[in-house]
Amino acid sequence: MRRLMLLRHAQDRARRTFRPRSGPAIGPAWPGRRGRNRRLDRPASAFSRSGAGFARSARGAKPGKSPGRRLKDLAPEPQVELAPELYGADPSQLLQTIREASATDPKRLLLVGHNPGMHELALALAGSGDAAGRKALADNLPTSGLAVFDFAADHWTDVAFRRGRLALFVTPRLLKQTSGD
Repeated sequence: MRRLMLLRHAQDRARRTFRPRSGPAIGPAWPGRRGRNRRLDRPASAFSRSGAGFARSARGAKPGKSPGRRLKDLAPEPQVELAPELYGADPSQLLQTIREASATDPKRLLLVGHNPGMHELALALAGSGDAAGRKALADNLPTSGLAVFDFAADHWTDVAFRRGRLALFVTPRLLKQTSGD
């Protein structure tokens, strides 16, 4: 089985003025995060430069600090690859990039990108799964929205449109509604 996570990145400076602390927090929905929030409203250039630090913090370590022996044993250091050519890519180009992950063969893959490509890709991949999540996803993949798909596939090359099972769809608005804030 393969798990694909699609995370919509916030808009960059070229499209919108950056306002610190203005973006939604999505951290509590990630397994193992224990309620820590991670704001995702930084411009793309800052996000790209700190991609490894962000990935490291997602596994509970502070950027620039050793994650510690116990954490290292539980979760390997994530591999981060920056692919500027995916900015503005269409779903077919994004799917090809996902299929190319077979070279390193991770069981889980996180793709961070912008709309409209990310939303269109999510819609194209969804073949089954959480009905309420699929209905919400049909409306929009908002900034900091996360769509998690499972594929009954042994290799990333087998991933195809309409073959994904939507396991989770979460947005900042849904998190706010469930938290009662």
